[in-house]
Amino acid sequence: MMSYQEAIDWLFVQLPMYQKQGKVAYKADLSNIKRLCDHLNAPQHKFKSIHIGGTNGKGSTSHMLASVLQQAGCKVGLYTSPHLKDFRERIKINGKMISEEAVRDFVNTNKPFFKKNQLSFFEMTVGIAFEYFATEQVDIAVIEVGLGGRLDSTNIIVPEVAVITNIGLDHTQFLGDTLEKIATEKAGIIKEGIPVVIGHSVPETKKVFEKVAASKNTTVHYAEKEKASPYNTDLLGDYQKENAKTALKALELLNIGGWEIHNDAIEKGLLSVVKNTGLLGRWQVLNALPLTVCDTAHNYEGLHLVVQQIDRQPKQQLHMVFGVVKDKNLERILPLLPKNAVYYFTKPDNLRGLPEKELMECAFPYKLYGQCYASVKQAFDAAKYAASAKDMIFIGGSTFVVAEIL
Repeated sequence: MMSYQEAIDWLFVQLPMYQKQGKVAYKADLSNIKRLCDHLNAPQHKFKSIHIGGTNGKGSTSHMLASVLQQAGCKVGLYTSPHLKDFRERIKINGKMISEEAVRDFVNTNKPFFKKNQLSFFEMTVGIAFEYFATEQVDIAVIEVGLGGRLDSTNIIVPEVAVITNIGLDHTQFLGDTLEKIATEKAGIIKEGIPVVIGHSVPETKKVFEKVAASKNTTVHYAEKEKASPYNTDLLGDYQKENAKTALKALELLNIGGWEIHNDAIEKGLLSVVKNTGLLGRWQVLNALPLTVCDTAHNYEGLHLVVQQIDRQPKQQLHMVFGVVKDKNLERILPLLPKNAVYYFTKPDNLRGLPEKELMECAFPYKLYGQCYASVKQAFDAAKYAASAKDMIFIGGSTFVVAEIL
């Protein structure tokens, strides 16, 4: 029998994995997860759920919804990805991570089935989450899509409401190279008769959502049309205002469906997202002097908003600790970045990490200047050494970079 650590190591190295290898780990097929859930006696039908997809904001929106539902007295499952520090962050109930024993026992019990059917890392992880939520009898689970929507392993649930935060040109090697193609993949989570919330749309994506919703006999609700949220949230990024509007629209639809989530639960839940759920890495302030912030934004849409917020911070000198993975579209990302900054180019400790020297060479034509460092820690240490109290340090570019700092 494997220990917890052996079980986790087996999950990560036994099979191709997107975090490490990229495209080879993407399986465009739901047959495996259906087979696994049949083997587990259909746990996905034993709990209510909310399904959340989108290019950016799905993690924050998921955590906001989980926090409010928890505040309303529900027992709430939360499935998200990727994790930052601990695999178990992906699977929580009322903010508490799944136990090491539950992960260990699940892998030990089902390993022969995993091997026989050559399941992917994602499929096994979704199986663990669904089984755990069913066994623990959660009232509702907030389920975040891993990648895309239509063919994502999570897409075998029938939720109370579906949410698509927005559409951007990310993961184009899997999902298509136009907004319409990506919207079609994300719209795959729209189910027959189940209302769908759209956080932000453009004409190209709106057309897709309307067409898919009509084919599924359901209605589309656009959160972007709503007034700004009257509630404050403890999540600090300015971009969280949009996520809060999306979460509120989803809660409104749950109430129409008979859930009875009152205003005081919404107010307290949005103010206690970090405390209730343990969310990390979203405009997370690590230090006040110098102001030191990390953020997991890693694509054009996310970084665009984060850079706007960096620009608004009072500071003498900006220090940017920055690293990316190999499949990022640098021609879209690098022009966004502040030119009046000192850069500490680095490589996340991951097989997919882009070598720091390569990143520095790519950044040079965009007038982004600095030094390169072999590790995130070295880069951050150098920034801390160089920065004065009135400066600002930002750490980001990749979820993996932020994970190493935290």
